[in-house]
Amino acid sequence: MPPIKRRTFLKGTGGAMATVALPSVLHQSASSQNRPNILYILADDMGYGDLNFLNENSKIPTPNIDRIGREGRYFTDAHSPSALCTPTRYGILAGRYCWRTRITRGVCWGYSKHLIAPERMTVASLLQSQGYNTACVGKWHLGMDMQTRQGGIIQDAHAAVDTRDYKADIDWNAPILNGPTAVGFDHFYGISASLDMHPYIWIEDDHFVGECTTTQDLLFITRDYRPERYTDNTGPAHRDFIAEEVMPIITKRTVDWIESQTQDTPFFMCMSLTAPHIPIVPSEPYRGLSELGPYGDFCIEVDDSVGKVLNALDQNGLADNTLVIFTADNGCAPYIGVEEMNEKGHFPSYVFRGYKSDIFEGGHRIPFLARWPDQIEPGTRSDETICLTDMLKTCASIIGVDVPSNAGEDSYDILPALIGKQFTAPIREATVSTAGNGTCSIRQGRWKLNLTGSTGGYGNISQEEVAAQGLPLIQLYDLENDIGETNNVYAEYPDVVNRLNALLESYKVRGRSTPT
Repeated sequence: MPPIKRRTFLKGTGGAMATVALPSVLHQSASSQNRPNILYILADDMGYGDLNFLNENSKIPTPNIDRIGREGRYFTDAHSPSALCTPTRYGILAGRYCWRTRITRGVCWGYSKHLIAPERMTVASLLQSQGYNTACVGKWHLGMDMQTRQGGIIQDAHAAVDTRDYKADIDWNAPILNGPTAVGFDHFYGISASLDMHPYIWIEDDHFVGECTTTQDLLFITRDYRPERYTDNTGPAHRDFIAEEVMPIITKRTVDWIESQTQDTPFFMCMSLTAPHIPIVPSEPYRGLSELGPYGDFCIEVDDSVGKVLNALDQNGLADNTLVIFTADNGCAPYIGVEEMNEKGHFPSYVFRGYKSDIFEGGHRIPFLARWPDQIEPGTRSDETICLTDMLKTCASIIGVDVPSNAGEDSYDILPALIGKQFTAPIREATVSTAGNGTCSIRQGRWKLNLTGSTGGYGNISQEEVAAQGLPLIQLYDLENDIGETNNVYAEYPDVVNRLNALLESYKVRGRSTPT
């Protein structure tokens, strides 16, 4: 595995202590005509080490994503609040840890009921209330209320609906309730959950685009590789829904929407990609481009999609006043052939231990690159610990409004770190991330406490394997000296273990991790 190497630049190479003058525009009120557009690009299951900009030994060319880092600022210590899709997406929009909802482990599925309460403030509803045009294109995966042919929304218990094998007799012509347009998005075009979850049909705003008259099963890794442990996933599908066309459609819809915007009204676009999550189905122009096979091809397609969106900003004169963020919802999935990629010298998790669903850094330390030509100095780096839940408070700070006390309970304002303002203390008191089974880690400074519990909280290791290997249920790592989480020092620092455990419990009891 390659050693950690810090990229160096001629200027602005510092972390938390880097200094850039705070632009006066950030002090102006929300009525200012200088409010930036915000483009949030969220990749699905893309590892920190997949990006050439963050890992010089990556075998995947990512020139367009690299451009964001080269022309902006990249973060070495960014985290998703979970090593899985749904809880991270909830945290991004609501500024709140998802384990405060009914989804305390696992994810929503294709027919799951809404997870975000319509009355809860989101990034989209905040910006919408301040005059922004708002849109989300791509993967939703936060539940929505579909109506059945028998009348009314799905009435089954959440426990039944929140499973892969659930099916319902959906009325494809009835409006969808409590979806993206109910929580602040003016426009939505995408799918209800992941690409491997039925129903396989597009949704525009609050209606299905057509009807499901046939069936498909997209639960595979690539078209020619389906592990035996995978069960049948056949479900309703639109006759024209083709997995290989999903990424091109997401890209085109995003570009078309951006091209419809003007410089008179700011916009917020959440481009929620379905790649490189399974099924790994790169479209025809990208097949065979990578020495790593279909996964590498799919990542190249992600990068090209980013390039097309950046070009749309350039060609429409929107780039200078647009904050572009590229990130991912969690680490690379372990079941897509990582061992074979490792043998070729490519490490999707870079130097970090673990993968998607894991409590370890490889599960939730993610790429985070931000470009904002009017405000962010090019070619700079931040080593500040940040979390994707910070989006809500940061957007509020950018446009000069306050977030009420009943919103963004786990969201911090990271604008100072984005623009390189000098500060002497960490922005976040601590950061919580969860494994796929809901067990927690809490990070504060150099220390990371993993509370794996007795249920196999390692994420990708079963309870039986944990017992057979005699793996510890409590782990403390000094990330300053052990970034690979190889030396468990919990027995040597009981005071640190007790302090972090007490802090995590206080976050649960108080209902928030931020000051009131």
